[in-house]
Amino acid sequence: MRFNLEQPSTWLNIPVGADLIWCFPATPLEQVQAFARTLDAPPRRIVVLGSTSAYNAPSQSTEYPPPWIDESAPIDLTKPRVQGEEFLRTICGAIVLRVAGIYGPERNPLDWIRQGRVGPSRKYVNLIHVEDLASICLAALERGKPGEVYNVSDGTPRTWKDICETAQQRWGVTAAAAKEDHLSGKRISHAKVRAELSYVLRHPDLYEALALIESGTE
Repeated sequence: MRFNLEQPSTWLNIPVGADLIWCFPATPLEQVQAFARTLDAPPRRIVVLGSTSAYNAPSQSTEYPPPWIDESAPIDLTKPRVQGEEFLRTICGAIVLRVAGIYGPERNPLDWIRQGRVGPSRKYVNLIHVEDLASICLAALERGKPGEVYNVSDGTPRTWKDICETAQQRWGVTAAAAKEDHLSGKRISHAKVRAELSYVLRHPDLYEALALIESGTE
């Protein structure tokens, strides 16, 4: 089945009444709105994969570690993607998952360190294993409340400094020299997805998951 938001001729390929998992940026807004007008009414359920980048990060805050962010935190409605997500949530009753950084066998954070894409810094990062994300998508379809937002992360924010140090100790992965980074990052709470979707993480420990990926058993 082929679908392309920018090609309206493909929109009719979606079966009538099918539930949707929207896994690409909901932009541009005009196309999102036009597509939504073609959808049949509920009981169709829509789960939209957003990003934790939707949350405003206080640029002048000196608080460190940064405060925990839950689903009630302010979002940046100047971002086109966030505008599309909010339209789908408020007008179409979509369930929005604000997803942390995704990792897994084809997205190995240890490779990011090897390639110099990240280095030791004080910045907090939030991650979620791709298998947990896929399962949470299904849980949201089954048990999520229309129009609700759920943060998706493993619930254990870590600094890149800590991750790089563990990478060196456990796998001999040497990070590039640290660059001065004054950003504090975010600490994303996943309490709501655990409580309301009754989801138990398959990969709650980043380092154990990385060990499986490195061994090729994941």
